[in-house]
Amino acid sequence: MSARERARAIWKAAIAAGDVAPLVRAHLHVDPGHARVVVLGCGKASGAMARAAEDVLGDRITEGFVVVKDGYTAPLRRIRLAEAGHPVPDARGLAASARLLELAASAREDDLVLFLVSGGGSALAAAPAPPVMLEEKQHVTRLLLAAGATIAELNAVRKHLSRFKGGLLARAAWPATVVTLALSDVIGDPLDVIASGPTAPDPTTFATALEVLERHGVRDRVPASVRERLDAGIRGEIEETPKPGDRVFSRVTNLVIGNNTLITDAAVATAQQLGFRTCFLSREIQGEAREVARELVGSARRLEPPACLVAGGETTVTVKGRGKGGRCQEFALTAALAMRPGDGLTVLAAGTDGTDGPTNAAGAIVDAGSVERGRAAGVDPVRALEDNDAYRFLRASGDLLVSGPTNTNLLDLYVLLRS
Repeated sequence: MSARERARAIWKAAIAAGDVAPLVRAHLHVDPGHARVVVLGCGKASGAMARAAEDVLGDRITEGFVVVKDGYTAPLRRIRLAEAGHPVPDARGLAASARLLELAASAREDDLVLFLVSGGGSALAAAPAPPVMLEEKQHVTRLLLAAGATIAELNAVRKHLSRFKGGLLARAAWPATVVTLALSDVIGDPLDVIASGPTAPDPTTFATALEVLERHGVRDRVPASVRERLDAGIRGEIEETPKPGDRVFSRVTNLVIGNNTLITDAAVATAQQLGFRTCFLSREIQGEAREVARELVGSARRLEPPACLVAGGETTVTVKGRGKGGRCQEFALTAALAMRPGDGLTVLAAGTDGTDGPTNAAGAIVDAGSVERGRAAGVDPVRALEDNDAYRFLRASGDLLVSGPTNTNLLDLYVLLRS
């Protein structure tokens, strides 16, 4: 096998380890103690999670509804599935969140609400709170993404512009029993950040949300309705999201059933099976994609071949150009430019959900020939990076990793092979 083939084999093994079906089945059993069982869900993997729930609960499911990103469908029998826009919310997500809230509110004290959530749920279940309109929330999302906001920062704002997030789904379902099974695409697995924590206590406030806008220099660029809502919340004119200790969480159980550990452990094991001395770095990789790529290439360069450096996490990109790409593609292009002759490096960076930014690629696999292949195809790598146009370059160089929807979502994987 070539180094590229080995990198792809490591990727495939990691994705297989993140299969949601056994994770869901391990946490469910049939309980006759509830009058009705209502299954709700949002996120890229919620369709696959719902399919696994149907396998266990069968006709005990009274009704259900999940919303997924376009293309992340699953064959369901008793649970209805809808698709919506991601990462920028759309009208379909607005309708989906209304249905989720409606079904949650219909639950009674002797009912069970099973909530299946994964990364992507924040955008897919858009429920803007007055006076904010959907288009205005879309604009705020785009501004913060372009400014390089972290997922925690982005979700702190989202929660305070929403009728669904930050524990508000739990408030709607009260006094029913709520069990949430969550796949974590967030470093450290904070329940309030995964899909903006619809059934989790929210430690952030309206003031936190305003601070995020100020920190990223977009406060004066967001719609007036957004500032109006946040200011009103700070003045106490709008009820805060439910906090730890609120009675609405007294009958809520939140469980993280899978995280990046599954991915990186499988990557390490597979690399070892392929004959590499393996160095596991961290599951908490974060920061600007370009800076992280240069650091990891430097670390991999110091390893004695044959060696493999494995890491997980999620970087960010501060967008200044007009190109197309994602954080993993920006990481990969930077890594290709950072390689030196004789390094013997092959680098994989990919999102475990199968998508990276607004593209059809999960990420990319680059090597010592990537830069010249792209140049030979007529694309300058330095200009592409300056314009945040990694997708165009990596497509030209033949380095894109296109997997299609994986139906899981457990952060990003970074594999650096030194042969």
